[in-house]
Amino acid sequence: MKLIHNSLLVLLLFIFCLPAQAIVTGELIMVRSDKTFPETMKILQGAIKQQGYTVSNIQGVDTGLTKSGYSTDKYRIVFLGKTEQIKSLTESHPELIPYLPLKIAIYAEAEETLLVTVDPATFIDLYPDTRLRKLFKQWHNDIISIMKNVQNPD
Repeated sequence: MKLIHNSLLVLLLFIFCLPAQAIVTGELIMVRSDKTFPETMKILQGAIKQQGYTVSNIQGVDTGLTKSGYSTDKYRIVFLGKTEQIKSLTESHPELIPYLPLKIAIYAEAEETLLVTVDPATFIDLYPDTRLRKLFKQWHNDIISIMKNVQNPD
C-alpha cells in the first residue's frame, strides 16, 4: 500500500513539474498563462487573427455574475470564426448552430490567466460526413495553435 501511495505521489510531482502546455482532457482544451488578464486577452486576439479567424464578439461574464452576488475576477467569452465558413455551415448543417461560432473562455485566476474551450474534435464522432470530420480536426489543430501561441507568444 505504501508503494502505491509513493508511486502516486511521484507521478503527481512529475505532472506538476512538466512545462506548461495545452492540456487536452477529453472534451476540453485548457492553457494557463502567467501573464495578466489584459496582456493575455491582447495576445489571444492576435493569435486568433494570426490563425486566420476573426473575433466576432467578446462577452463579459463577470458583470452578470457580480450582479447575481458572486465574487469574481475578469471573465470573458471570446467568439471566433471565419464568417463565410460559419454562414455556409449554418445553412447546410443547421444542427451545428448551437456550436458556432467557436468560443474560448478566458478568466483571471490570481496572478495568472486561464483559457478553456470545448475541443472541436469532440464533434468528429457525432457527424459521419467526412468533410465535417476533416473540418472539426482542422478546428482542433487551429485551437491548439492559438492556445500555444497565447502560452508562448515569443
